[in-house]
Amino acid sequence: MFDSHAHLDDGRFDKDRNKVIEAGKTGGLKYILNPGADLSSSVKAVNLAKVHDIVYAAVGVHPHNAKEYDETAREVLKNLAKEEKVRAIGEVGLDFHYNHSSKEAQRKAFKDQILLSKELKLPLIIHDREANQEVFDTLTENDAHEYGCILHCYSGSPEMAKEYVKRGYTISIAGPITFKNAKKPYEVAKAVPLEKLLIETDSPYLAPVPRRGKRNEPLFVRFVAAKVAEAKGISVAEVIEATEKNAKKIFGIK
Repeated sequence: MFDSHAHLDDGRFDKDRNKVIEAGKTGGLKYILNPGADLSSSVKAVNLAKVHDIVYAAVGVHPHNAKEYDETAREVLKNLAKEEKVRAIGEVGLDFHYNHSSKEAQRKAFKDQILLSKELKLPLIIHDREANQEVFDTLTENDAHEYGCILHCYSGSPEMAKEYVKRGYTISIAGPITFKNAKKPYEVAKAVPLEKLLIETDSPYLAPVPRRGKRNEPLFVRFVAAKVAEAKGISVAEVIEATEKNAKKIFGIK
């Protein structure tokens, strides 16, 4: 299994991080991609990847922290991206729900990190909350899919997902697909071809049923795989095999 998005650097794992990673390995996890949310967490993600064989990193500034993004931050990310196990820029994007950073700051950081990913020839990991159309327009206008682009914890419509796929983007499904009233992600999983899907936990957030309300962990990606399999009418093993293959390809892991 490949958990394509987990924040193992989060403080909620400080007491048992190694145990959680080892539990994942024992349970069948082969790879975990840990994205950064700011400079500090990006550094932590890189360091975790150095210590744990199944962990890989992405570096980036999340829209919540976009107000902190400047030329200095860009250079730090650029240098971090030279590390062997850094495989993407992210997570980056727009979040118009919380607006912890101004929309102007978010847009500026988003667009510049798209350019950075292209400069470094690395895929992008996208955060999009209540900004579906603007994220779509920004990505397509900037040909952000050139080196791979993942819509993390995708929350848009099945119709928009199809438009993304037509343009070469990849859709990642997370824990909400297991929630009782979450019809949209279930329909997205049905609509998107298996070869354009990834699965993730977004740990420690969005724990899937039957762990909803508790701290999420990478191993729980198996519950996401099971629901995707149900939606597509195929076996869980097929989902696990295909999404692992997809993630290894987009992140350049042999």
